[in-house]
Amino acid sequence: MKEPKLTDTEIVLMEILWKKERVFMKDILEEYADPKPAATTIATLLKRMQNKDLVGYKTFGNSREYFPKIRKEDYFQEEMSSMIDRFFNNSVSQFASFFTSNAKLSQKQLKELRDIINKEIKD
Repeated sequence: MKEPKLTDTEIVLMEILWKKERVFMKDILEEYADPKPAATTIATLLKRMQNKDLVGYKTFGNSREYFPKIRKEDYFQEEMSSMIDRFFNNSVSQFASFFTSNAKLSQKQLKELRDIINKEIKD
């Protein structure tokens, strides 16, 4: 299932939710550097993310405890698949070629990549 895309500001907030797992508004605000966004701004972002079914909440009195409804790994996998599809004609080998030739990887990093790939290959 294709997950809704997050904006850059939503990703910052989602990173907090992924890190904390369950969090109240005051805890979210504490995670931001100064100048902190307004609570109303965060509330708007959370509402948009709820509408995308990426964030849920549980009510405790007048407070809401927010939590992610998608794992970071699942979202990232969907984003990577979408990028490979859009920019590399759904070709992982075109992506790998572009990545290895343009990412300015050291020989050590390339060898580490090779080792990772070799571990995934099942003969």
